[in-house]
Amino acid sequence: MAQQKKSQISLKKIQVPLLHHSLQNYSIIPINLTGFNLQAFGKFSTNFDIEYISEQYIYIPQADEIMDVEQLEKMLQKKRKTVAGTIFLYNPILSPVGYNNNSKLASQGYLFDGKYCELNFDKNCNLFASSIKDGYRGKLIEIKYLFNLNKADIEPTPILEEFDADLDKYTSNQLTRYDKELNYHDYLNIRLSGKFVFFGSGNKFDRHHKNIIAYARNIAAQAAKLGKEISFIYDNNHDAKESQELAYFIPPVATGKLKEVRANAFKKAFASYPPSIVKIG
Repeated sequence: MAQQKKSQISLKKIQVPLLHHSLQNYSIIPINLTGFNLQAFGKFSTNFDIEYISEQYIYIPQADEIMDVEQLEKMLQKKRKTVAGTIFLYNPILSPVGYNNNSKLASQGYLFDGKYCELNFDKNCNLFASSIKDGYRGKLIEIKYLFNLNKADIEPTPILEEFDADLDKYTSNQLTRYDKELNYHDYLNIRLSGKFVFFGSGNKFDRHHKNIIAYARNIAAQAAKLGKEISFIYDNNHDAKESQELAYFIPPVATGKLKEVRANAFKKAFASYPPSIVKIG
């Protein structure tokens, strides 16, 4: 009976923020009996009608806590103590709570005010919520992307040709199609908080996109040079050393037959702190 009462109390706490927004704008957020398994926060930017994610963090809560933006900002004032590490992915498809990914955020009335907001869950966050637990509770993990363009289905499209052309101009004074600061990383000056970097940033780069390949490899090499513990999942195409050198980092989220295989490998990697390098069987 006591257990039933505890569950009812937790659910009431979870329902509170839903009162101010339409349910159709929410992704499914995994929960346990004592609250959220994970919360996601981010900042969005825009330039010339192109939208980017400029920062993103996930929070792995203790048993029954729910964090707000003010608490997040306080934690970020002490990054050395509060940020466990970084997860590097390919590109974001995200929206703030109360908005969706069906159209540009600007067309939905979103104000790009430079402030943190709570995010709807995407497929990555759903996986993170079920996989990242003990050893990470009470900590933040920063999420970074090779490309910050907040747009679905960019691969394969002409957008990648534009990325490759931009990266060829990156160190020059030439104009780029996408904002240099908002879409790309200056890998030599990249800031990585925490002890580790888990790479899930892609393994199928078009061989014609030589600048994208060099960019991905430079970021991976710089992370190692900064002394970060590097982790990822890989397969039979390359051994672990080759995978790291080639930036051959398999994304943890997949569809079809690979969905469960990759999800299990990701969970195994994050069964320890820092996460480990895991080969897909």
